[in-house]
Amino acid sequence: MVRHIDSEIQMIKETVLKMGGCVEKALEGARQALLSEDPRLLKTVQEQEDQINVLEMKVDELCMQLLAKQSPVAKDLRFVIAVTKINTDLERMGDQTLNTVRYGLEFFTSETKERVPADLKKMFDEVIEMVRMGLDAFSRVDVESCKKVLHKDDEVDALKNKLVQMAQDKMESKAWTIDSGIRFIMIAKNLERLADHVTNVAEDVIFLATGKDIRHGQGAGSESLKA
Repeated sequence: MVRHIDSEIQMIKETVLKMGGCVEKALEGARQALLSEDPRLLKTVQEQEDQINVLEMKVDELCMQLLAKQSPVAKDLRFVIAVTKINTDLERMGDQTLNTVRYGLEFFTSETKERVPADLKKMFDEVIEMVRMGLDAFSRVDVESCKKVLHKDDEVDALKNKLVQMAQDKMESKAWTIDSGIRFIMIAKNLERLADHVTNVAEDVIFLATGKDIRHGQGAGSESLKA
């Protein structure tokens, strides 16, 4: 028998995935803006971020309506709890993407006249892939995909560390001004924060699938993640 609550859950899920799609578009727009040094693409990112904010409010409203009108059982409650947290992370990812492109355009159109380093291109690619994997994991409630997201976050952290070190070396050698170096570091740090938010999404999907809370390294072993 089909429950009425199932249709409401599906609507929430579709709205979250639409929101995630906006995050993907914003990130790709940010990447292209930096590669082409085209400030006009900032508007594209801003439009996606605005849409993310609208969808965040819609998801919150749908979740509140479900709780008010339905009688969710344990699994349904897990879904609502996970979604409300994922919703917050996606909204923050929109903010982080906008920050990334703003700092990036300030840096790459400044007096440094630098081209986008290979490691920064790779970091963008890794974060975009993490977002896709995280959304796919949420769509299919797939624990194995979540584990891959958690592993990829370590790769992004390593790239961030390399880029920060590069900026520090450039500032020490006077090749970059302090202002330029700080802008570059903020690009890397915002991308790292994006990856952290995707990691949060993966952890919430694991909670949705298994009922286990693996935040802060709790119960993160392979045995504990069995549904």
